[in-house]
Amino acid sequence: MATNVYEGLIAAVFSPMSADGSVNLQIVPRIVEHLIRTGVRGLYVCGTTGEGALLTSRERCDVAQAYVAEVGGRIPVIVQVGHDSLAEARQLAQHAQAIGANAIAAVPPVYFRPPSLDILVDCLSEISSAVPDMPFFFYHIPRLTGVSVDIFDLLSIARKRLPALAGIKYSAPTIDGLQACLHFEQGRYTILFGCDEMLLSALCVSAKGAVGSTYNLAPRLYLGIMEAFQCRDMNRAERLQELSVQMVRILYRYGGLSAIKATMGLLGLDCGPCRRPLQTLPGDQIEALGQDLERIGFFTWQEGENPPA
Repeated sequence: MATNVYEGLIAAVFSPMSADGSVNLQIVPRIVEHLIRTGVRGLYVCGTTGEGALLTSRERCDVAQAYVAEVGGRIPVIVQVGHDSLAEARQLAQHAQAIGANAIAAVPPVYFRPPSLDILVDCLSEISSAVPDMPFFFYHIPRLTGVSVDIFDLLSIARKRLPALAGIKYSAPTIDGLQACLHFEQGRYTILFGCDEMLLSALCVSAKGAVGSTYNLAPRLYLGIMEAFQCRDMNRAERLQELSVQMVRILYRYGGLSAIKATMGLLGLDCGPCRRPLQTLPGDQIEALGQDLERIGFFTWQEGENPPA
């Protein structure tokens, strides 16, 4: 079994922006300190939450460098380098290695999607070969990419054709598939679960690490779930997970990522607007969002306060 340094909560961080839509890196130090202080064990940069697909390659490099520099080796940083152009993805991978990131991850090409598992693995291998000694994660999020493959089958051929594969960011609600991958060859690969509102289900099938956007907002809540599970207090774990479900339902009622980013502002960490075609939440909706979150006690879940259960 490979040593797993990617355990606990890994926050999928935002790419902060100024009012004019340009990348604004000045708040990155505050974001990093907030996350490390509240118990987050790693960062995932330029993924879905970080609007990586909507940034230029130069912007992605700047964002990645800002986070890696601020973390300063205290916790692992995974940089998502996937791109429809494999040449661009290779350059992003080489940049991630040069700045000292701990690992890279990649979504598959999504405009011309790989028509088979074999071609998908070829694409991933081409990216990974640019930094062959760097741990590589495949970012499995079929809801957004439209690329739906059996990840167990991918793992089965990875040893020979994708030797740098460290694991999977498994952002799909198929717990049976997650379980199969977690137990593949006695846990050979690191499988990071990516559905925050189902964290407890993932823990029940032996997941040890998870990547999520709402870990930016309520890390204490999710750490409470993990602690209760470890203590076999399933009643408390389930009650805390239900609070997560309520929070996520509210966030998606207000637009998902747009609402998650706006909520950071409500916590005093203004990450700015979203990049089009995503919509930025207008002021009146942000106010309503805050009221709905207050009704479930969200603002009492922050540092130093235990979520009610």
